[in-house]
Amino acid sequence: MRSTFILATVAITLAGVSMSVRAQDYNALLAAPDRADADRANDTKRHPAELLAFAGVQPGWRILDMGAGAGYSTELMARAAGPTGKVWGQNDKEPEKFLARLKTQAMSNTTELVRPFDDPVPPEVNNLDLVTFFNFYHDTTYMQVDRAKMNKAILAALKPGGFFVVTDWSAKPEDGATVGKTLHRIAEHSLREEVEAAGFKFVADAQFLRHPEDTRDTVIFKNPTPVDEFALKFQKPM
Repeated sequence: MRSTFILATVAITLAGVSMSVRAQDYNALLAAPDRADADRANDTKRHPAELLAFAGVQPGWRILDMGAGAGYSTELMARAAGPTGKVWGQNDKEPEKFLARLKTQAMSNTTELVRPFDDPVPPEVNNLDLVTFFNFYHDTTYMQVDRAKMNKAILAALKPGGFFVVTDWSAKPEDGATVGKTLHRIAEHSLREEVEAAGFKFVADAQFLRHPEDTRDTVIFKNPTPVDEFALKFQKPM
């Protein structure tokens, strides 16, 4: 009998050393016939198989998806965590598209959280295996968000050894965290410094979202080339 899960290889940098990690492949989940056409179209730029493998999502995991928006990534986590897992999608407002998505079978293990970014979870949401924050961290730089408090809250919600995976659009190093509103970007080193200051340990990065041809000085919606993105993985110390 053919196994439901296939193995894939993802190139990452772990502790500064380039290596390949064999991880559960998620192509069968992505090929599910009940996925929306809009999500399949979004896959082209989001690289969900590589993203899920980088995050290392396993069945039964407890996952918080920060800045869930309409729920594209939240649904990916819900499918990968499976019926024995639990997923929470956090937004500071209640998007109608997220509410509609919640009604689907794929989201049956998912709960919506409408909470501030710097107070993202109630006390009962804890002992998480994974927190994800995809392409929205930069927005918190111009919102009324205490990012130091936010990152400490994320750390507290994770179990010891749990992971925090962040992707975002790259700014020039010298721009730091100052162009979130104008260009919708943040410098990788700035985000990493903020997260590590909360007590996280950096463990890996990945290259599957990289576009070195991007000059990183144009608003992402009008960029003449594909936008460069970074993917970072942090861990709560044991």
